Amino acid sequence: MTEMRVPRGSRVRLGAVDGDLRADENVRIEVDGRVVVAGTARFDGDADILGDLQCRSFTSDDGTVHIAGSLVVEDSVHSRDGTLEVDGEMRARRVDIDRGLRVKGPAAAEEFEVGGVLDGGSTLHATRISVGGKFRLVGKLTAESVETGGSVDVGDVELETLEAGGLIHLHGGTVRGSIEVGGRFVADAPLTFGSLEAGGFAELKGDGTGGSLAVGGVFTARANLTFTKLKVGGMGSIGGNAQGESVEVGGKFDVGGRLRLTRTLEVGGFMSVGEELFGDRLELGGALTARRVVLASIAEIGGRVATQEGLKAARVVLQRKSRASGPVVGDSVELEDRARADDVYGQTVDLGEKSEVRRVFAARLRVRSGATVDEAVYTESADIDPGARLRAPPRRVDALPPFPL
Repeated sequence: MTEMRVPRGSRVRLGAVDGDLRADENVRIEVDGRVVVAGTARFDGDADILGDLQCRSFTSDDGTVHIAGSLVVEDSVHSRDGTLEVDGEMRARRVDIDRGLRVKGPAAAEEFEVGGVLDGGSTLHATRISVGGKFRLVGKLTAESVETGGSVDVGDVELETLEAGGLIHLHGGTVRGSIEVGGRFVADAPLTFGSLEAGGFAELKGDGTGGSLAVGGVFTARANLTFTKLKVGGMGSIGGNAQGESVEVGGKFDVGGRLRLTRTLEVGGFMSVGEELFGDRLELGGALTARRVVLASIAEIGGRVATQEGLKAARVVLQRKSRASGPVVGDSVELEDRARADDVYGQTVDLGEKSEVRRVFAARLRVRSGATVDEAVYTESADIDPGARLRAPPRRVDALPPFPL
């Protein structure tokens, strides 16, 4: 195949090239419509193409190639120690560029591999995208996998997996598989995801729907959130309603609306729920506030729980020195040593040593030495230790009043 050579520093006008095109550094190519190269277009150094370029393959070395129009390549684009700038559309089978790629129009390839910066002004469609530094795209991103060593800042997405070492900022869309980011993650609009893991900070400004979330530092969901498992090591908040399988909170966490779980809520720090909390199991080491708490199985309170309408579970255990404000309701309610509660309702109630209760309503009541009760009402039995302090004698009735919740 013949080769057309453009000498260093030349200005030429080209149309069709029946063979290969090789241009030395600092060339300027003016275009009659478009340059169509039957073979390989190769650029050694800086070059300006003032129009569209079409070729079988494209290579460049040591410099910046600027194409004022579109770039259509049947096979691959390769740039060694160089940068490629395309003002229009770009299409190729595979793109491999060491330093940087900037495309103002739509871009499409099976694979993009850029060592430095990938900057897109429109949409981008690919199977795989790998960027060593920064990846920025104004429009929609459609791909199977995206991986960057630095940051990702894109519009709407339709992806399988997304991974970045530092920052991910996107508008919204769908990531069917995993999202992994070492630093910060931000989504400005509704997002659907398979899983999300952020080492530092994660923020969902629109509704979120997905699988597991794990955030090492601070997590914020400003609207509604649906998930399977949520684990936050530091602080977090959900502005709307939330539902999922389980939540594990190490620090401070707030839910503005209601929280519905099918499994466990584990709180090591402080958690507040503006409306109802529904779940299967509660393990509380710190503090919890809510309008009401309803659990299918067990509530283990190691710290403080405060409700307006009450806490209800099949079994409630207030561990040593714990505190419950608001009614406590359960089939079985146990207060360990030095635990305190307001009103307690249960079929079986066991008040440990030096525990304190304002009122208790039970079918079967056990009050141990040192416990203090203002009022005790029961229907079947009352076992009171000699050292217990009851401000009034226990009162047996035929039927207990209706329990709260």
